[in-house]
Amino acid sequence: MHRPPPPTFRSVSLCPNSKLSSVQLKRNASGASVFGVIVPSREAAFGDERQATIAEYVTTRGRARITELAAMTGVTEVTVRKDLRALQDRGVLKRTHGGAIALTPLVERELAGRQASNQEAKAAIARRCAELVGAGESVFLDSGTSVDAVAQALLADPVTTPANLTVLTNALSVVERTAEAPGVDHVLLGGELRRSSRSLVGPLALHCLQRFTVGIAFIGVSGFAEGGISVSSVGEAEVKACAIENARKVVVPLEHTKVGATDFARICGLDEIDVVVMDKRVPAVEDLCAAHGVELLIAND
Repeated sequence: MHRPPPPTFRSVSLCPNSKLSSVQLKRNASGASVFGVIVPSREAAFGDERQATIAEYVTTRGRARITELAAMTGVTEVTVRKDLRALQDRGVLKRTHGGAIALTPLVERELAGRQASNQEAKAAIARRCAELVGAGESVFLDSGTSVDAVAQALLADPVTTPANLTVLTNALSVVERTAEAPGVDHVLLGGELRRSSRSLVGPLALHCLQRFTVGIAFIGVSGFAEGGISVSSVGEAEVKACAIENARKVVVPLEHTKVGATDFARICGLDEIDVVVMDKRVPAVEDLCAAHGVELLIAND
């Protein structure tokens, strides 16, 4: 007796952006469609989201192993390797044996060029930082565009400028902003002039700084990662570290673009920071701050 052949299945690809990987059409012997079954694919559905999570994790921590990425994302190590290849092709990270490391090129630019970038983010962060300063406070404002914006925010309106404010600084740009401000005392450290950042560094700056204790030190950085905060200059890192040792509270104004970067000279570990003020939420930073007892403030919250 002749028996009809069993039904066959054919996979039909959908558009790449669809959350469904394929449709299986069951056909009878004549080739007519009997019904369709939609088969979701976890990897196709969440591939972009997973790769973004991996990129953020590696960038924030500087490096990661395949085993921990697989455990974190809930997929196989084979899938993680494919994701790392894709992220490497996009220039996000570099694959290594058994894992990946962050690729965050840090090129120091002149102060004027850095001031022109991310102006809205800097201004929002600066306004939130200024709210932390009360009347009669003493603050250290170091070099860098983010902290220069804090100085501008503090003095933007004579009505809101804290009364009897004392400013200690090694930055010429801060002195220029505070020199004519009424009711503000300011102390400029001595030292060697670093032209690219218009800041004073070196043994004399450190010697002067050790004679003061301030209520709040605002510390500008070019890198924020699991290993700590960093900048490109050893001289500036030394001054910032000394200011941290002589401050009752340490506040880091941080743009989200600096998260995951590790620059040449380390300033200190995250445990030595009291407050981080950011322009937007970054889940990995929230985790790091919680782990190290750092208060995280978002500028527009």
